[in-house]
Amino acid sequence: MSHIVTVQAAVTAFADFIEPTDAELDAIEREMPVILADVDLLDAQIITLDRIPTELDARRLRRARRRALAARVDLANRTAGATLPTGGAA
Repeated sequence: MSHIVTVQAAVTAFADFIEPTDAELDAIEREMPVILADVDLLDAQIITLDRIPTELDARRLRRARRRALAARVDLANRTAGATLPTGGAA
């Protein structure tokens, strides 16, 4: 029989480094609309797992897919706009 040994001391030794940085929190905040849209899409997909989708289910899935795609496009456009260099011609 092998014994399970806890590694609490090793885990808590770096407790100060476990917290997210301000930059990571800002990135999560920027991505939150995409995360919420993906959650809505998953909810719509989960609803249809155990039954044949009705017309209402199909509409719910289409709307959720469109919202998720729109949120991703919006995030990509905001990210691309923020990282593009200003001025100068190619």
